[in-house]
Amino acid sequence: MREFSTPIYHQTAPASKPPKEGFIMARLLRTTSAMANHPFENTYNLSESQLQLLDEAEDLMIKGALGAAEKILLSMLKGDEECIPVLSNLGHLYGRHLSEFETAVEYYDRVLAIEPDNAWARDARRRYLRYID
Repeated sequence: MREFSTPIYHQTAPASKPPKEGFIMARLLRTTSAMANHPFENTYNLSESQLQLLDEAEDLMIKGALGAAEKILLSMLKGDEECIPVLSNLGHLYGRHLSEFETAVEYYDRVLAIEPDNAWARDARRRYLRYID
């Protein structure tokens, strides 16, 4: 057992980490070698503009501007129909925010068709399947 020179209630807590930017951005592993302007590993090799648009869409979802977030994500999907972060965000938008569970499941099905081991998509899909007759 470790001994402390001062009682534990007098010790300062370590500095906390900054809050995560969004659920997809949090999923991307953090490192310093990824891109010049982003301190995380760009797991899906997204362009700078894709990363900025994803950040913007996630911020809009948090603020409740769901239509604007949907518009951004759907326009991104036209450029790359197999972009897993976009598909996952659309599943989240339709499932959690719009309660369109069938549409959410369809987006998660698309993620799992591309990346069958995606546990996050599998769990979210299972969660929304409970609400479908």
